[in-house]
Amino acid sequence: MSDVTTNIQQLKDLVDNFVEERRWKQFHSPKNLSMSIAIEAAELMELFQWIDGTDTAGIPHERVREELADVVIYCLSLANATGIDLSTAIREKVMVNAKKYPINRYRGRYK
Repeated sequence: MSDVTTNIQQLKDLVDNFVEERRWKQFHSPKNLSMSIAIEAAELMELFQWIDGTDTAGIPHERVREELADVVIYCLSLANATGIDLSTAIREKVMVNAKKYPINRYRGRYK
């Protein structure tokens, strides 16, 4: 499976099957999953704590990969638990952000 050949539904199904096989859905409330996303995101941030923002040479790539995967897995689980179609949600949010941050005012700027 690579990003080029895998769609979001395939990943949602992969995660859903993993959860179902372990009978974990009983624990996968939106509250618990959103908290898990935050916890895993904090673990990802911890890898970059106390370093210069541009120098990531000392960060183990494998750890970043694992923590990022954990965040995405919990996001997919939350989408499964709430019935959210991520492709639609992402497209709609990008359109909202495009209006909120027009290119002519925000190109190369973060404020």
